[in-house]
Amino acid sequence: MKPLDRELLNERGHHETCRAALARMTEDVEEQVVTGEDTAASGADAEALGYHLRSRAKVFREQPPGPLFFGRLDREDGQVHHIGRRRVAEHPAAPPLVVDWRAPVSRAYYQAGPQDPQGVVRRRRFGWAPNSRGASEDLTALEDERLTDGESGTGAILTGEIERPRVGPMRDIAATLQPEQDDLVRSGPGESVCVQGAPGTGKTAVGLHRAAYLLYSHPQRLKRSGLLVLGPNRTFLSYISEVLPALGETGVRQSTVGEELARHEVRAEDGEAAARVKHDARMAEVLRGALYARVDPAAVGELAVPDGSYHWRLPAAEIAAIVTAVREETPPYATGRERVRARIVRALQLRAERRAGVLGAAWTRRMERARPVTAVLDACWPKVTPEEVLAAFLTDPAADPADRVGPADPADRVGPADPADRVRRPLLTEEERDAVRWAKPPRSYRSARWSAADLVLLDELAGLIERTEGYAHIVVDEAQDLSPMECRAVGRRADFGSLTVLGDLAQGTTPWAARDWREQLAHLGKPDAEVVPLTTGYRVPAAVVELANRLLPALDTDVPPGRSLRAGGTVAVRRVADLGEGVAEAVRLALREEGSVGVIAPDELVGALREYGTGAGAWSGDRVSLVPATLAKGLEYDHVVVAEPAAIVAAEPRGLHRLYVVLTRAVSRLDLVHREPLPEPLGRGGR
Repeated sequence: MKPLDRELLNERGHHETCRAALARMTEDVEEQVVTGEDTAASGADAEALGYHLRSRAKVFREQPPGPLFFGRLDREDGQVHHIGRRRVAEHPAAPPLVVDWRAPVSRAYYQAGPQDPQGVVRRRRFGWAPNSRGASEDLTALEDERLTDGESGTGAILTGEIERPRVGPMRDIAATLQPEQDDLVRSGPGESVCVQGAPGTGKTAVGLHRAAYLLYSHPQRLKRSGLLVLGPNRTFLSYISEVLPALGETGVRQSTVGEELARHEVRAEDGEAAARVKHDARMAEVLRGALYARVDPAAVGELAVPDGSYHWRLPAAEIAAIVTAVREETPPYATGRERVRARIVRALQLRAERRAGVLGAAWTRRMERARPVTAVLDACWPKVTPEEVLAAFLTDPAADPADRVGPADPADRVGPADPADRVRRPLLTEEERDAVRWAKPPRSYRSARWSAADLVLLDELAGLIERTEGYAHIVVDEAQDLSPMECRAVGRRADFGSLTVLGDLAQGTTPWAARDWREQLAHLGKPDAEVVPLTTGYRVPAAVVELANRLLPALDTDVPPGRSLRAGGTVAVRRVADLGEGVAEAVRLALREEGSVGVIAPDELVGALREYGTGAGAWSGDRVSLVPATLAKGLEYDHVVVAEPAAIVAAEPRGLHRLYVVLTRAVSRLDLVHREPLPEPLGRGGR
């Protein structure tokens, strides 16, 4: 028997042992659920134990089938570690048969090299049959790198895994993480990181793997406060939905910014001018002014609270001083109201105790609930809702609250508060106020029809009134497209947590897309977060990257050109007389190759192309997807057919950015099918 065949036979035998051990682990977990139901404990403890055991059993039951290890480390001290997506052992106290890729000992698998072997003699990579469900006979190849002998490089197994055809949802990259990606994944839980990633550099995968790493290495911290993954739309979230479960992490909330802010159903639509104003960072100060304009220290006279046959009194000047002092402390609005109540009651108590001696807690509670005290509060620090404040502003934005109130944002203040430190300039121009003014105000804020931008403003007000509940960590993908006000909404949810910010300034397509990460990070509340560029592409081939790089000079963004480790790839440009027939023909040719096919078209042409392609039989099977250009961000296909690039550019102000996104969805082959002339940057170079 050849040495390679002997090694493969041994590794298959080890995999069989691992499969048997995993089956026993699953059975043990199921038995623990049954045993736990009979455990004598208090109601709360029994419920917590039962939930923990059932959740653990669910993770084992739902783990996707597949190979249990993808790599192996042979160390100088004689230890051998097989590396996989989850730990496998014959007994909880026994040495693992498979080490979790997130364990500290596994880091050398990604970081060791000839210059720094890190105690590794040999790194072995395993090749499995495509779409293997974990049968040991599917182990078909292995490659060794003897690091102490100076051997290293990108072998056929690693290259094949990176270039494997893309069919179905996004896959994890635990087997192929590169050193710079691994560094980002293993960043600490309190560290916020921004990844500026060119197309195909794996920035989304890095963010998801960092989430899995944090859940593994800091489970109590993360599970106590939660982890949130934010994507640009539901199509994108569906595409990435299987990555975390494949890494052994289930139950992680995956959402969009719009879904997180959905206090109401969106029933109105803003014009472009109104949306721009509402998403502008100045609106934070405008709304703060509109809210605190309701605080009026001089709104009440003397307070008199009956107590049996006596009335306890508090002069108007003392009430005004209390209100002014609390406002200068800038607590959340609702906290400030209760703080004023407490100080008024305390002032009454001091007066009463000078006359009647020490008063107990019952007296204090009675004073807090006294109608005259509540009436004073309602006059000088009224209870409000976000909807009430925003409706009043949108009904009459001409009366700019910043002219009337108050304290500048404490984040902008240097030194102690000063009564003179008050915003006295109009924040919005007349044109901007007219843009956001309701044409027909509702009878009441309760019947208002809110737009998507209004929900962002309502969330800002809600955060001013009461502190927003947060998460321990948030992964924000396509963050370059968030407006300043959306960034603030995300940042409030990470006030005491950390962020993984993922994006590419060149792919910004919204009217308010970021042009500088430092400014965007300041809006997110993490101005000191490290910005790490990823420029080396592992998925998008060189021919596609070269074509997309032609657009960069026209995009008005300071990002380095992408480069690809994958030589080759094909780009075909076809000018046709009939766009529908041209696209259908391109799809038919693409289906001769393996892998997924994505047809990306201007939104207004999707319906016509779908109808034509259905009649021509181009959309048969599940390998072909027809995607509007506005929903293509974050998706990948082996073969991409771009229909009418010029129409994609003309459809929106940042159309060239949109086209850059569309071109870089291809991970093997790219076709441009057009009837109109190509956009000028693509026309250069003779295409």
